Amino acid sequence: MRHGNKNNALGRKKAHRGALMSNLAVSLIEHKRIETTLAKARALRRFVEPLITKSKDDTTHSRRMVFSELQNKEATAVLFRDVAPKVASRPGGYTRIIKLGNRLGDAAEMAMIELVDFNTVYTKEKAAGTEVKKTRRSRRSSGSKAEGKAPEAPAAGEAKAE
Repeated sequence: MRHGNKNNALGRKKAHRGALMSNLAVSLIEHKRIETTLAKARALRRFVEPLITKSKDDTTHSRRMVFSELQNKEATAVLFRDVAPKVASRPGGYTRIIKLGNRLGDAAEMAMIELVDFNTVYTKEKAAGTEVKKTRRSRRSSGSKAEGKAPEAPAAGEAKAE
């Protein structure tokens, strides 16, 4: 029985599950957004949020603790160098899970998990150097008239040929 056990085993043994969570966390830290099943995304959230909290204080001890979970030197460096300064003022809730629908092959519920502060769609401030150019939206057809060529009016004194 699993009374009081809040761990989602994901159909794997402990070592396999630990390796899976570590690999998913490394991918999330490197790419800032990944697509996976909803169950794995929820398990990943519980795995990666404490690591991000530990990365807020940049000490040798916290780096070693995070590295022992991730087992990836580059991801640990990115977490402490890029992610931690952005989430320094946030008291928690560093990830967002968005449901995507069902996978075609096996109808598994898919979800996208992303780091909240790295999404420029939902955040108010835009990333540096990425200015969005406004384009004029029109519902008219894109024929010759829409290209800006207006029909020429006859000159004064000329008769209109019909």
